Amino acid sequence: MASARLASPFPTSRPFRVPASVRARLPSVGPPPRSSPASRLGQQVRALRIASGASGGELATCAGVSSSMLSRIERGLVSPSVETLDRIATGLGVPVSRFFSDQSSRTDFSHVPAGRGILVDRVGAVAGYRYELLGHQLSGNLFVEPYLVTLLPEAEPYVTFQHPGVKFLHLLSGRVSYRYGAKVVKLGPGDSLQFDATALHGIEAIEAGPVTYLSIVFTMRD
Repeated sequence: MASARLASPFPTSRPFRVPASVRARLPSVGPPPRSSPASRLGQQVRALRIASGASGGELATCAGVSSSMLSRIERGLVSPSVETLDRIATGLGVPVSRFFSDQSSRTDFSHVPAGRGILVDRVGAVAGYRYELLGHQLSGNLFVEPYLVTLLPEAEPYVTFQHPGVKFLHLLSGRVSYRYGAKVVKLGPGDSLQFDATALHGIEAIEAGPVTYLSIVFTMRD
């Protein structure tokens, strides 16, 4: 392979030769990358695939396309047909429109640093139950409210909570007996519940403290 030659600024009859060890460290120069519709589409497909936890091979099999084709789509090397996009969207469980949405401009995002939640007085809250709002999201007509609930020393069992929506509970510390309608279950750290919150529910007995749990309420708004 011929050596790279540069014009020398010094008067000499021999050209200046760049040593191979130096050439290997020189950055390659090429045209700046272009953001084409195909590359933006590929980035969306790849981001959604990674978010779903699927490998390229798994999604390709599920969508009925070859792994090489999916790889070329994700790298923005080809513009897939509508039929192929529909297959990939079905494999990911998302509408085709998600491939064309501008994810950078989405506003349904909430970040709350540790200990920076908002203390709130929830409607129907009882004494000794401390509610810390960790975020909120309104997506379409779905409203999501995640709370970190701490039972203070004066907290008493309360089994008549009742409100619209679906509730998810995840116990972080302590031990309780939790009633849902006619059922009672014992919960320890790491245990979870999910139920229709229109039925009467709540902590029937506090067996060990301190008690903290994550409570997420999902409600539909008109």
